[in-house]
Amino acid sequence: MNSFLHAIKQHTKTTFAIQQFPIAMIINVFLGISFAFVMPYNSLFAIDEVGMSNKTFGIFMLISSICGIVFSTYIAKLSDRLPNRGFILAMCAIAGAVGYLGFAFSRNFYVLLFVSSLFLGISSSTFSQVFAIGREILGRSTVPSSQIPLYMNILRTIFALSWTLGPAIAAFVLLYLGFTGLFVVAATCNVIVAIISLLFLKSRQESQMAKTSQANIPLTKIVFQPFIFLNLLAFTFISVANTLSTMNMAQFVTKELGGTEKDIGIIFSIPPVFEIPFMLGFGYLATKIISDKLIRLGVFIACIYFILLSFAAETWHIFIVQILSAAYISITSGVAITYFQDFLPQMPGTATNLYSNSNKVGSMIGFVLFGFIADGFGYRSVYFACAVFAIVAFTLLLALIKMKRAKFDTVQARQVS
Repeated sequence: MNSFLHAIKQHTKTTFAIQQFPIAMIINVFLGISFAFVMPYNSLFAIDEVGMSNKTFGIFMLISSICGIVFSTYIAKLSDRLPNRGFILAMCAIAGAVGYLGFAFSRNFYVLLFVSSLFLGISSSTFSQVFAIGREILGRSTVPSSQIPLYMNILRTIFALSWTLGPAIAAFVLLYLGFTGLFVVAATCNVIVAIISLLFLKSRQESQMAKTSQANIPLTKIVFQPFIFLNLLAFTFISVANTLSTMNMAQFVTKELGGTEKDIGIIFSIPPVFEIPFMLGFGYLATKIISDKLIRLGVFIACIYFILLSFAAETWHIFIVQILSAAYISITSGVAITYFQDFLPQMPGTATNLYSNSNKVGSMIGFVLFGFIADGFGYRSVYFACAVFAIVAFTLLLALIKMKRAKFDTVQARQVS
């Protein structure tokens, strides 16, 4: 244990010595805060402030998510071909600032739908671009390739830390400044991200661009490679389970278990406490064993977590199993980023966006399924459905053990393009 803590301490110190990596970390702080200010209060804003119905809000989120996938996919491919990824990140952040200002000062459904679909759709690429930049920075540093997963997890931990602290600060802002103040702060964070990106992130070298331009493979050729496609399916199913679980928790606790709002607060507060040490720990493990094994472990833990939730009889049962939630999320949202980037090492923007889009597609499916499952079979059945999705994801990952990863060499790239 002491050697593990010493290693984490040394690697954490090293992150500040890697040229430009601290800049990516600072960007992630502000990006994480902007996400944390907006995401927990989306439904409250739409339903209570704007006056949308549950059904209308679902349609609103569905259209916005589809636009986000379309924009982020195009931007990811573009960023892998252009020399200055920092400029692209800055433009996406500016779009986010415009979008959040629209939310701050408008309460018209159609205006908000336009702003969300266009500007926030474009800004949805910021997450993928930051981690693509982080991967590029590590790639041109002296960090051994075997240790890259750990440093990427440190970058992911910074995002998680911001998200852990953000909602509490957001609640204070919402109390005194309302939704206008909430979205103005989120917009300001995006402006800061844009300024830092433009001033401090360097363009890639010509030698790096030569490799990247040769990896100009059509997206369909990438997505439908059997190894990548099955991984995308597996992570989509995990995202479906995550979304269903999150949407269902409050209803399950209050209506099935007789819990209170205080219980819900405790339940959602437990995972962040454990996610940060778990992310560092699993990031360290990723330097010792191949990521495939860790990914399977994470999804297996998810299976156990959802099965236990479906049999929970008291709220304190959920308190305990939330530790498992922190464990599997730390892997499927931490190590998984490097895992996907390893599929296409010369296309980190596209690779990270594939991971991000699998989450978005899973969320959309979860939005649609929740009402049908909860209304038709009850809130407890939602967790049985989560367990089924997780088991299917785990089965797909097991099927990949003997399958070789798809590799794209420069000859293939020239032939396809």
